[in-house]
Amino acid sequence: MNQYVEAFLDDVWSQIIPVYERESKRIQELKNRSRLQAGVNDYFKVSWKNEQQGGGYGTIYIDLYEPFDWSDSSYTVEAGSYIEGLLEMKDEALLEELYSALRAQVEETFQSDRYGSRFFDYRMELILELERGSAAQHRQEVLINEHKLQVLKQELAAFIQSKVLAELPVRPNEDDEFFFARHLLNPQFFAQKSDIIDPLIQRLNDKHRANRSRLEQWSYQYTSALREWAEKQFLERYFDRTGNFGHEWLLKEGAKASLPNADAIEFFLYAALQIGRKKPDTRKEYLELAKQLGSEQAANYLQQGSGRYESMRQGSLFQGKANDILQTIDIRIASEEEAAYREALDYVISLLEQGFPKGYKLTLRSKAKNYLPVKKLAKSQQHQFFANCVQYPDLFPRVAKYVEAALEEFAWYGDVEPGEKSAMPGTYAVFGLGLYSEVYYPLVQRYMELVDTEHQSVQDGYAEAFVEAHGLSVQQMPVLISILLGGNESAGAVKNIVIDSLELADALVHELAAKEDYQREYVLYRIFGSRSKLAQRAKKETSPLKDKLQILLAWMR
Repeated sequence: MNQYVEAFLDDVWSQIIPVYERESKRIQELKNRSRLQAGVNDYFKVSWKNEQQGGGYGTIYIDLYEPFDWSDSSYTVEAGSYIEGLLEMKDEALLEELYSALRAQVEETFQSDRYGSRFFDYRMELILELERGSAAQHRQEVLINEHKLQVLKQELAAFIQSKVLAELPVRPNEDDEFFFARHLLNPQFFAQKSDIIDPLIQRLNDKHRANRSRLEQWSYQYTSALREWAEKQFLERYFDRTGNFGHEWLLKEGAKASLPNADAIEFFLYAALQIGRKKPDTRKEYLELAKQLGSEQAANYLQQGSGRYESMRQGSLFQGKANDILQTIDIRIASEEEAAYREALDYVISLLEQGFPKGYKLTLRSKAKNYLPVKKLAKSQQHQFFANCVQYPDLFPRVAKYVEAALEEFAWYGDVEPGEKSAMPGTYAVFGLGLYSEVYYPLVQRYMELVDTEHQSVQDGYAEAFVEAHGLSVQQMPVLISILLGGNESAGAVKNIVIDSLELADALVHELAAKEDYQREYVLYRIFGSRSKLAQRAKKETSPLKDKLQILLAWMR
């Protein structure tokens, strides 16, 4: 080995060996390691940059984890006088000799168990970069530990049989699912085809269906893995990252001369649709990029959806367009009258009854701009459409029919960014019906029993609007308690609920008597605000109202 190369690499390893020794100890102390993780470390990058002005030998940068674009976490060492000897070599000769020596040392360490059997993954990405002034040289390679690869393939096959395909109650643990999702998108383990990948994804979706937390976690894992594959394995071949933080894609010069094959495009479109269930903007972006690569299927998806649904309906008083791939419905009202909204509702209902995604986003062109008097509701066009519909009492039965088709637990409309204003499909219609007609109280109660109180909070303002619309009576107590119980755990007290008569107090006691302790307490906090406030009320009242309030007080901690 050239003495200057040897001196350069000695400086590299003087930095790395202590780090590896500490990391080895940490890894060996880890508990509950995933059976699907062959090892931890899979990256080794060495860069030399001659940034010195007026002297010095430059700096060696070492990265043991793939760095983020914005990070500056490299290990560094100031290069020594051996750089002068290295620079006497021609560029290509220098790169070749230095890389060959580095590769031999890294390969020997990587293939050994010197730092423990789980220290290295089955693959190692090795990179050498040399920058001399404005000139840069680069060598990159992926090293493979064939023994570890074969062992991992066997482990993965056993995992699928014993944890994925096995019947409930058997489930994979969450750590294993993280690695499983990423192995699914690794061509060394699976052909990148939707008919191979999707059945395994859907199998775990089905197994977690009754466990909301696990279903969300698994959905996050596989959509993250799909997005990583889409960007690193597909898009970066044909596009350059541009814009702030590289969030935009620009077609490379000459990319159209070597377009992806049909299988690659098909799988990219599959990834786009799967990701789009959680990130509709990303789905649309990916479809636009696929269209730039000549995909007619992507163009059709953007224009009219999958073709399984009625993509356009022209009525006498309205026009409707729908795209199930983008999960959008566009409604244009030509005349502000009941018949126009009847036609529009019929179109939307027919789509949902055929299986159109319930978490769609509705856009509306209409002169009428009604909104329900419910705090927290987003003033979206979706909200506006249903608020317009309930201005016509004769449409109430059709609005209720829509609700029957739309209600879906753990789903949300696409009219707002996911967050505090997200609403379950059917929300605006149910709220409107409940404010305008007692006939639909049972539908309101059903909604409140179904709503995901952990992840949705727009219903918290409905109790106040309900009391404002109907007042408070003994007959309304059951539905009011349902509304209160449907609130998010962070919901506050409802200011306009006043229990100021024996009849109301008696009705409240009667309804709460059949509830669980935690339900009673939650309802009473939402009505009275706190135990101390209820105690003050009870102290001021006289019997028999006081006796009823004392019963309520005993239910609060």
